[in-house]
Amino acid sequence: MIDERGARAVLERTGRAKDAGEVFAAASARLRRLVNFQAAAWSATDPETGLVTAPMRVENLGRGDDCFTYWECALLEESVIPFRELARAAVPAAGLRASTDDLPARSAQYRKLLGRQGVGDELRAVLRAGGRPWGVVSLFREKGSAPFGAADVALLASLSAPLAGRLRALARPVQPVGDAGTPEPGLIIFDAAGTPLSINDAARAYLDRLPAGPSRPSPLGPPLPVWLTGAAAQARAVAAGRDRGAARVRIRTRDGRWLVCHASCLDGPDGAPGPTAMVIQPAAGSDMAPIIAEAYGLSPRELEITQLVARGLSTGEIAAELVISPHTVRDHIKTVFAKTRVTSRGQLVARLFTADYWPRRTAGSVPGSAA
Repeated sequence: MIDERGARAVLERTGRAKDAGEVFAAASARLRRLVNFQAAAWSATDPETGLVTAPMRVENLGRGDDCFTYWECALLEESVIPFRELARAAVPAAGLRASTDDLPARSAQYRKLLGRQGVGDELRAVLRAGGRPWGVVSLFREKGSAPFGAADVALLASLSAPLAGRLRALARPVQPVGDAGTPEPGLIIFDAAGTPLSINDAARAYLDRLPAGPSRPSPLGPPLPVWLTGAAAQARAVAAGRDRGAARVRIRTRDGRWLVCHASCLDGPDGAPGPTAMVIQPAAGSDMAPIIAEAYGLSPRELEITQLVARGLSTGEIAAELVISPHTVRDHIKTVFAKTRVTSRGQLVARLFTADYWPRRTAGSVPGSAA
């Protein structure tokens, strides 16, 4: 049975959080009273690609290099309850010992890191809402402790959607203050093995603005956080046919702005794997539209109507454009107002569009698209 009282206590504690980092700290502190564990790892994820991003919270998982190894292995090597499968599973949480018939060494992470650190079992979950992953969490028990049980799995699974909802709401962009800083794209080149080869000044400037997190020393000077190297490794995995999906992640900087990092694997001589190029640049409206739509819980139709409102179309004009009734348009607009907590079209446009995060839908754009 699920400890419903305990679950409510976790959510009450996280409801006062001002950012994702505070959500992780509050949830972990309260969960420790309900689910005995000695170490934990929490991370936000990009809701489109599922790749880990900032912020991260790591508790008692060893040195910084060990934290880096954990996330790198979780993204690229793990075949036992990998996060990408939990994101689609009916139950978004699972225990390592229970999933391996009490043979945890079947896990690549356990063999490479967890076993030698004295970990006996891991309970992990994907925090998902609206079918999107907004975060991941792993809880660890030391060797000699009882494995995580069905009640532990059920409790963490029950917290998946509400905690993801907290993260989703806190992902809403805020109007940043001050100079945007470096406008030109940053570029980092990695060799075929993932070793960084070169970096430009713009990339160095962007790295200086990133929040703290697990990172690895680089011969280029600034250490590279796991969010960037993970995306670069994902690009290599896609190029080699070992994985699918975009090697792309959005990261929130310390000043509240958003960056987008995109990696692609280049061809070498005679078709051999070549270097990987990573571009880092400020997130454009098309990059942030999915985040904003998800953060406010807007449906595809509500997104369309909101973009048409921003173009200045009247209720009748929106109805004609979308071939629906004016009454339906008004109902959708009321729902959008409630979700975004505004009371007029002017407030709606000001809240969602004036920060230059979300492009207004222009005539001729594809309905339901981000642009």
